Amino acid sequence: MGKNTINGKRIAWHASIFCGTVISIWSSAAFLSGLAQANWQLSELIRQYLVAVGLLQEFHTLSDFYTHIKGVEYIIAAMFLGAFPAFYTYLNRSRGGIGAKT
Repeated sequence: MGKNTINGKRIAWHASIFCGTVISIWSSAAFLSGLAQANWQLSELIRQYLVAVGLLQEFHTLSDFYTHIKGVEYIIAAMFLGAFPAFYTYLNRSRGGIGAKT
């Protein structure tokens, strides 16, 4: 190996360590800033994050909440109706291959 190759690897190694350090400092500062805004409550920070990304919704009326729950119920029912035939077939398959009696 040439001296330029070793120096190039060393520069790349130090550059990756520097970039990782900068990203770690930035993410730590962002996390601590978020905690400070949430009054140092981790659960409140997580709740605000879930609301911000759309995984958790705040409902203002009972009708909104009930509509959301019914939608989730329909999704669960459709998943069950799709998975039950496959599960039933799995339970009732023959052990010895095609046409074998158990």
